[in-house]
Order: sequence, then structure tokens, then C-alpha cells
Amino acid sequence: MQKLLSRNKKSDMAHKLDSMDLKQIITLHLDGVSNRKIEKTIGISRNTINTYIKLFKSCDYTLEELILFDNHRLRELFPGKTTIKNERYDELMLHFEKINKARNHPGFTFQFHYNEYKLESKDPYSYTQFMEHYNRKHIKIKGSMKLDHEAGYEVFIDYAGKKLHITDKETGELIAVEVFVAILPNSQYTYVEASFSQKREDMITSMGNALSYYGGVPKAIVSDNLKSAVTRASKYEPDINRSFKDFARHYNCVINPTRSYAPQDKALVENAVQLAYQRIYYPIREMTFFSLDELNLEIKKRLVDYNNRLLTQKGTSRRELFQSVERSYLKPLPSSGYELKDYRRAKVQKMGYVYFSPDKNYYSVPHRYISKSTQIHYTKSTIEVFYDHERIASHQRNSAMGIYITNKDHLSSTHKAYSEWSPAYFEKKAAKHGIHVVACVRGLMSNSIYPEIAYKRAMGIIQLHRTYGSERLNNACERAVEADIFSYKRIQNILKNNLDQEGVMGHKQDSNTPHIPIHENLHGASAYQ
Repeated sequence: MQKLLSRNKKSDMAHKLDSMDLKQIITLHLDGVSNRKIEKTIGISRNTINTYIKLFKSCDYTLEELILFDNHRLRELFPGKTTIKNERYDELMLHFEKINKARNHPGFTFQFHYNEYKLESKDPYSYTQFMEHYNRKHIKIKGSMKLDHEAGYEVFIDYAGKKLHITDKETGELIAVEVFVAILPNSQYTYVEASFSQKREDMITSMGNALSYYGGVPKAIVSDNLKSAVTRASKYEPDINRSFKDFARHYNCVINPTRSYAPQDKALVENAVQLAYQRIYYPIREMTFFSLDELNLEIKKRLVDYNNRLLTQKGTSRRELFQSVERSYLKPLPSSGYELKDYRRAKVQKMGYVYFSPDKNYYSVPHRYISKSTQIHYTKSTIEVFYDHERIASHQRNSAMGIYITNKDHLSSTHKAYSEWSPAYFEKKAAKHGIHVVACVRGLMSNSIYPEIAYKRAMGIIQLHRTYGSERLNNACERAVEADIFSYKRIQNILKNNLDQEGVMGHKQDSNTPHIPIHENLHGASAYQ
């Protein structure tokens, strides 16, 4: 494999692919898709695809094994930095769309549009390359408005330009909502759903609902413009391509959000949007909906008629075409739905934990990563910690706030004792030395934002008994509690200056006053009243 890598060093391998792109190629190849068709589906050059297929087949693992590897392991086998750069080509394809709209206008020339493209582009192709790309993509299909689509191969998705509305029950305000449209091009079987936004969460939820509606998964998901699903940048959140590719991985299909439609493809999904206006929007125009669920329930009812209508050119309905032909070509749905991932950055603290800010919790990682910067990938149920793209820890997410979640295997021998630390743990230790030590520890915990800091201070206070004894420590804590100051330094100074030998109000304490041990439940109210 190393020889093959070396031979291809000056080829398309100059644009190396990331691990998610590699999994897309493997998935389609295992589905029996040709390299030429993979190129058209995910927008990666055939030379690059050919090279990687050879690399896959020459390594020590089967394709079925490779698809199960995590991203870090796959990246080690086939190192790369970023996804192939298609910006220059995509820019050209977008300009070709403008050309196609103007083709029938009197006075049209390619030279005029090339000059316009050359002024707008940062890195323009030559005129010869410009015409070669155009002829390769468009001349062959010129005049053909019919495009046959392979059953179960793709689903096209888009958002309608016009919005629907729900009504606020209390104020009567109309709230605009987005409308998601998905269509299987072979049968034209269509799914429509309203959502509050085109943001990543709503778009991926709608896509999952569409696949559930179809009862299966095509080989590829194709979108007109997924950038509309991203409303703001975030340093914690990867681009929409990565999130959607992760969704596609879960459903065992592929996606290329930057792919430009051929004009026929674009017309197909845009026609579905126009039909949605006629057969869903218009019939419900005078109806009032007080929730998104109410609106989507009505949309589903209208979809029954929409998909059952006769397609005059085919002599059958969308539903009949789907049921009789396309459904059998779809891959099965996964056993569970996709959980959307979010991301946070966190530095590993000295005790071997990362702080997870949404829940204000701490999760352990192997102690060798102390002081390293990590990325946390989280869903509603799991927490995964990554360092240099490698997963170093995985936990079940705990919704309780301010606690430490520990895998004891992560801790070094000097840190294993920390795994038992909790407010109850320190209260139990403090109870051996008196009720005022317990009260002091409780006050320390309640006044600290970060449990880790409070635990260290509590341990320091309790261990003062080794120097001064339990009785003196309890007396010192009584003075600290009375002053409402819970500080290790404060209590240490009281003991150093023998202030604990005086009563709380300045009177000498009777040395014969017996110490009353605590046998009652520490959490009972009577001990502190």
C-alpha cells in the first residue's frame, strides 16, 4: 500500500480526503455503485476515487471492516487533512446555471458570459476549459427535458420559498414556519413537513422524518443548498456538511451538500415545491393552526391525496410507483433514530476531568491527558471526549448538575481516591470531628461555584485535626460559621492564634464542656437549629 501511495503522490492525492469522505466512497462502492457514478454523486473526481479504491483493496482489511473503523483509525490508514477542494469547479457550475437561464435570450453568446465569469472569478478557467466543461455537462442533455432516475438511488431535498404560519393562541400573532420538501425522483413520491427553522437541528430532524415516511433509505441524499440551514457561525459547531455526513453515516447512505443540480434535477424538486403550493398550501389557506403538530398533521392528510393522484404521463400514481418499484430498492432503516451531536471544547483539569458546561458536570478522561485541550461530542444521552480526533473517553450523560462522573480506569493510583469525592463524602468525614465542622463543610460547598475547588478546601479544613485535634477544630469552625466565612485560611489562623480557646462571644470556653458526637442523621434539621 505504501508503494501505491508513493506512486500517486503527484496525482489527485494532492487533494486528500477526510475520513467521512472515505466512508462515503466505501458505502457507495459496497452498494455496487460504479466509480463514475460515485463521482457524480458526491462531487469527488474519478481519479481520486479510483486511487482510494485501490488503496482500500490493497490494505489488510476488507471494505466491510473499514466502514466500521472510527475516524481516527481510518485517518491513520489513509492520512489526509481536508476534504477535496471543489470551490473553483462549484463556482463554474453556478455560473453555468446563469448561462442556461439566458440561452434563449436574443444576442446570447458564450464569449459574453465568459468575460463576465472572468471578471467575477478569483481563479478563472481559460476559455477553452470553460467551453469544455460546459459541453461535457450540458450539451449532451440539451433539449432533453426527460431524465430517468434509478430507483432508490437518490432523494432530493429543498425548502419551499414561501412559508406557512401557525397562530399564537394568546396573542393571535402569526408565526412563520419553514416547509421542508423531499422527493424520490424515480417515483416522485413526496414528503412535506413544516418546521420552525432551516437550522441544523430542524433540517436533520425533518430528513429523519422523511426517511421514516419512506420506510427506507436511498443510497444518497442530495440538497440544493444546505448553507441555508446554517444561520450563524459557532466556534463550537462544525459546518453543516460534517453534521449531515454524520447523519448519513448513521443511515448507511452518503451526502454531498455542495453538489450542484443538473437543470433537470433542479426542475424536479422545484416542481414538487410548486405542487405543494397548489395541493397543500392553497387548500389550507383559510385554516388556523395553533401548533406545529397541528399543522403537520393536516399536511400529512393532504399528502395522501397528493401522492395518490394519477400521473397522466405514467398512467399511475406516485404511491403506486413507489410501492410497486422504488420501495424494494431502498435500504432498511437503522434500528434507532439519529441523535444530533453538539460540540464543546474543554481543557483536562489537574484531577483528570473535563468540565461540561451545559450541565455543569465533570467527566473523567485517562490521566495522561491532563492539561490537554479536548473536544466534547455530546448527544441527549452520551458524552464523548476526543483528543487529536481520537476518542479518549465515553460516558452516559448525567442530567444532574455539579457532579463528577468517573470511570475508575481513567485515574492514576494517586487520583483514584478522588473518584469517591462528593458533598456527602466530606460531610461524613467532617462528622467525626463535630457538628460545626460539618456546618463549615456544608457552607463551603454551597458557596463554591466549582465543586473541585470546594472539595480541596474541605479536605484541607478536615485535615487540620491532625495538628490541632478534633475539639479545637470544631471550636474554630464554630467561630467561622458564626462569622459566615468558610475559608481554610480563616480557620487555620483561628487555630494558630488560639482564638478557638475563647467562646464565640468572646468568653473563655469551659474546658469541661463535653463534646457531643453526632449519631443522628447528618441531614436532619435538628442538628443545626
